[in-house]
Amino acid sequence: MKILIICTGNTCRSQMAEGYLKYRFPNWQIYSAGTEPGIEVNPLAVKAMREIGIDISNQYPKHVDQFIDMEFDFVLTVCDHAREVCPTFTGPVKHRLHRGFEDPALSTGTEQEKLKTYRKVRDQIIAWLDEIFKNE
Repeated sequence: MKILIICTGNTCRSQMAEGYLKYRFPNWQIYSAGTEPGIEVNPLAVKAMREIGIDISNQYPKHVDQFIDMEFDFVLTVCDHAREVCPTFTGPVKHRLHRGFEDPALSTGTEQEKLKTYRKVRDQIIAWLDEIFKNE
């Protein structure tokens, strides 16, 4: 199975999804990318994933254009903006699925208050992925 997860910055949501799928399906080819990639994976996303035993600290943002010619079983978009501006893939894509999740990077408050939002979004993404791949 070959999967690409896309969001705008490729610093939070798509990185959490990539980390989870790599953890759950270590033999699959899992990638994430952004339409406007940031500089690094958000430290609170790293922390939220570490809490459930998944280390995404070595992942890094990538631009979706580097995957445009590749073949994928699934291309998943996890934010509405990325879905709207997602380029057309020249490589074959068997399934495209979308679900817009809140951007935890926009949360406000103390670090603990922000982390609460990251946990919520993390858990929503995991539940969505578990539903998609429940028979795998």
